[in-house]
This record gives sequence, structure tokens and C-alpha cells, in this order.
Amino acid sequence: MKTILLAIDHLSEEVRARIAALAPDYRLLVTRDAEAIRSAWDEVEIAGGDVGIERLLAMPRLRWYQQWGAGAEWIMEHPEAQQKDWVVTNASGLHAIPISEHILALLLAMARRLPEAVQAQQRHAWVRGGGLQAPVFELAGKTMVLIGVGAIGQRTARIASALEMRVIGVRRDPDRPVEGVARMVGPDQLDDVLPEADVVVLTVPLTPETQHMIGPRQLARMKPSACIINIGRGGTIDQEALIEALNSGQIAGAGLDVTDPEPLPADSPLWEARNALITGHYAGSTPVYQQRALDIFVDNLARYVAGQPLRNRLDLSLGIRIS
Repeated sequence: MKTILLAIDHLSEEVRARIAALAPDYRLLVTRDAEAIRSAWDEVEIAGGDVGIERLLAMPRLRWYQQWGAGAEWIMEHPEAQQKDWVVTNASGLHAIPISEHILALLLAMARRLPEAVQAQQRHAWVRGGGLQAPVFELAGKTMVLIGVGAIGQRTARIASALEMRVIGVRRDPDRPVEGVARMVGPDQLDDVLPEADVVVLTVPLTPETQHMIGPRQLARMKPSACIINIGRGGTIDQEALIEALNSGQIAGAGLDVTDPEPLPADSPLWEARNALITGHYAGSTPVYQQRALDIFVDNLARYVAGQPLRNRLDLSLGIRIS
């Protein structure tokens, strides 16, 4: 019998009923158990959740996989995934609220020099503004260069605009306007707009096109007072060049939720880099993650059984979303 596999911990009766109503000809299997998955994978046509790459590639009848996250660099690391006759969709849009709020948290922390304040608190030292290593600054009137204007970038642009920041967006299709973005340019114009930035925010996935898109040349074009925030993938920034730029004062600071590699080794000099604020790749964490992922899956299931194009479909040759 045709099977839908959801490799998740729990599924409510309400969502089970929705799936059954949409796909009555399918058996629904909800499990993370490796043996249960192995015994069923000859029948799996639809899969979602944390299945595991090797298992996915071994399923002969699998035609659609709904991954629970947004990043899809694993496709580029497995050429056989690009040759498989299937559709892969991601959870793009799920992270827009928590990650845009995380970006704002990192930005405000750097603007108000909170890492230095926390260090002073640990020393029981009362440090007023004049005693900080660098002055605080206001976001209003500053320019953000936003690299990647998908769901996360769009919400970030609206928030930044509401804070009276000017947003310059960088995206593959610069002709598509976005609310909150004052000016949109293509990736080939990135070097041209970097000197205008007070803060650079990266939300892009890791692809051959974005690997080290911020390197020594780009960092050298930024203002000494500028900060950089990365919540996409660590490999989009040349980390050695970033460490040098921070320690030399070439740029003022960095807020990083992603590094290269991850976890960041305990002896990495990035931990001690000047004005670096590092969080452990949890920007997308939210208590409603599972609910939102299931909403995307159920919406796509309705499209699948109706023969309609799926939401968040990935280009298997590039590992990026195309719909």
C-alpha cells in the first residue's frame, strides 16, 4: 500500500484526521524508529521530517520529500540526490519570525554594546558609556545591506524599515520589489553597495554561488564602524578573513548564529575575536516549529494529491528554492 512516512515524534489526532481526509488511499506511518522505517521504505511514496539522507535515497518509490528545515546543501553533497526522480520541498517561511527577531537581537546587542556590558557585569565593574571600547549607536538613520530577501529577509526588511533604517536588498532577481526595501540590486552589485552599509545581514543558503561571498575584498569595502550579521550558513563568509577584519578593527563587530565548521571548535580564534557575538545556530528555534512545519506539509499534501505544483520546491541542481 502507498505510504506516507512522517519521521517525527508525535502527531495530533486532529492533524492525522486532516491527512487521512486529504489522502485516503495512503497509509500513514509516524515513527522515528529505524527498523520501522526500514521495513516500510519499499512502500513510501511521500516522506517528511528527519528521515535521514541514506534512507531517503534508498526508498525506491519515494516521489516527494518534505524536509523540516530550510537549508538544502545536503543535496549538493549527494550527487545521487540530484539524479533521483523525486521532488524535494523545504520549510522556507517557517523561520521568518524567530530568525528575524534573532537578527534584531544581535543588531541591538551590538548597537548598545551589550556583550561588553555582560563582561563588565561578570567582573562586577560599573562601566558607563564613555568607558566602552566603542561608542553605542542608534539604528534610526543607519543603512542595512540585506543579502538574501526571501521570507526571512522580507520580514527583516519590514522591521528595519519600521526602526527608520534604510534597507538595500541584494537578491538574484532585483526587479521584484519588497516592502521595506528602499533599493534592490543583484549579487553582481554587492561590492558597490557595501561601502554604504552600517550593518550587513546575510540570510542566504550555502551554494556554489554564495560560498565565501563575503571575503577579504568585501570586508575591506565596509566602513570601520560597520557590523556584519550572519544567520544563513557559516560558509558564506570567509571566516579567517572575518577574524582578521575584527581583530584589526577593519570592521566594528559581528553577530554570528552560524560558523564554519559547526560546532565551532573550542580552540577556534573566532571565540576570542574582537567584538564577536556568537550564538549556537538556534536563531530558528521556536516552540511552534513543529506546528508550522506540519502546516506546510499538509498544504503541500493537498497540492500533491490534486496534481498541483508544490510550495517551496527546490532546484536539485542548485539546492535552492524555486517556487
